[in-house]
Amino acid sequence: MPVVSYARISADIKRDAHGVQDQHKVNRETAARYGWTVVHEFTDNDRSAAKVGVVRDDFEAMLSALRSGRLPDGTPIGGVVILAEDRLARRPGDYERFVEAFTYQDNRVFADQRGPKDLYSEDVESMGLFGAVISKMEVRKMQRRMRRSHRARAEEGRPVGGPRPFGWKDDRLSLEPREAELLAQAVKDFLGGRSVHSIVMEWQRLGVKTARGNEWSVRSLKVSMSSPRICGWREISGELVRGPDGAPVQGQWEAIVSPEQWSAVRAAFDKRKGHFVGRDMKIGRAHPADYRDHTYLLSGILRCGRRLPDGNLCNTPLRSNGPKDAAHHTYTCLSRAEGGCGGVSRRGDLVDMFVSEAVLAKLEEASFSSGPRDQEWEGAAELRAVEEQLETLTRQWNARQITNDLFFRLVPGLEQQISQLRTEKNRHEAAIAAKEARDETSASEVRRRWYLPEEEGGFPISVKRTYIRAALHAVIMYPAGKGNKRFNPDLLDPIWRTD
Repeated sequence: MPVVSYARISADIKRDAHGVQDQHKVNRETAARYGWTVVHEFTDNDRSAAKVGVVRDDFEAMLSALRSGRLPDGTPIGGVVILAEDRLARRPGDYERFVEAFTYQDNRVFADQRGPKDLYSEDVESMGLFGAVISKMEVRKMQRRMRRSHRARAEEGRPVGGPRPFGWKDDRLSLEPREAELLAQAVKDFLGGRSVHSIVMEWQRLGVKTARGNEWSVRSLKVSMSSPRICGWREISGELVRGPDGAPVQGQWEAIVSPEQWSAVRAAFDKRKGHFVGRDMKIGRAHPADYRDHTYLLSGILRCGRRLPDGNLCNTPLRSNGPKDAAHHTYTCLSRAEGGCGGVSRRGDLVDMFVSEAVLAKLEEASFSSGPRDQEWEGAAELRAVEEQLETLTRQWNARQITNDLFFRLVPGLEQQISQLRTEKNRHEAAIAAKEARDETSASEVRRRWYLPEEEGGFPISVKRTYIRAALHAVIMYPAGKGNKRFNPDLLDPIWRTD
């Protein structure tokens, strides 16, 4: 009798698949006791059968094979052998789907380590389904206990288990000096305008690996930089763990950056969430998770200054073109079919040089204008007042001075108001941190690093664009006239920021 073996384990801690291999060994011994032959092994290693949304690929493949009565290579299937039913299914719906596929054809055999079972019997099927229900209830109890345990550990400031996080030693409390220094510098560079992609490329050149020994990616570095752990805080389900006073609980582990720096990083990432908006103002595709550096310095900053027949400026962002065989790139207005006028084009390297020198001169002349560092956040008093109002309301409710109905009608609005004000506070602090990160570098140092290659300590293009955007709203490029190939800087009009 040709049968298939199914094995599953939820967590393969050692990453050696020994758990599922042991299950298959027992399944082969079970099949041999009854004179059956295992013709195929279906394996779902490191896959939960209890979590919603987890797809077990081999479980689904086994159901398909049972319904068709044969494997993809044509080998017939006469039954299934498992170690125990909780390896097969922990959710009633999965067990029902398995029995339906198994009984799609008659005279099949089924057995676990304890012996054979007749799944064609309604009593046996009911007992198996009841077992899956009990298993689901046990899983939910375990999940609730784990959530309570995680919450308790978080409120005490104790670290969680799992793999060692990058930046800390195996005790998860003390810093690993080299990794912590790299992560702190990455945060500083990012707030100074450098892209995550540029940092990842540098780390890959330096041979820096994750705590598990893997190559860094944009996604993995974003996770490390945006985790509140780096400033000594902790979050559960996207919310910071706070103490009775409403302040974030300080963890027992050493911090790598300040809370203000972390808040600025999180605010910067949150600003990037959303979708592209087309010229027709329709919402397009979502922003990609891995932002890349621009190839050219002034992409999206230059705008077309050609007058249209109605007297208005075209004002279309110029496109960068750089054919492989060309000595330099060009900035060109989009064609009429693409929403532009197609009437402006200029040599890119000369435009880059002019704008770079203008920005550097502005920086050397007076630095950038004072920003939010000189201002106290105007919503501080309002946030304190709303927090005190919520605290007073909670105290009155605990003392039974107000009804449940009144309390639960007022609290959601106050909590939403506090959340919005805290978000505004984070944005304000993010602007301060970003400006301070830029201002730490002197004007002379900015000029020195501006034209150096990146591998020699020069600025990545993302940092240069940050300085340019901090100084300029845009640069208007006016037409040079037909046949005029001489570069005229007077046809470039920088629109300086005054705020």
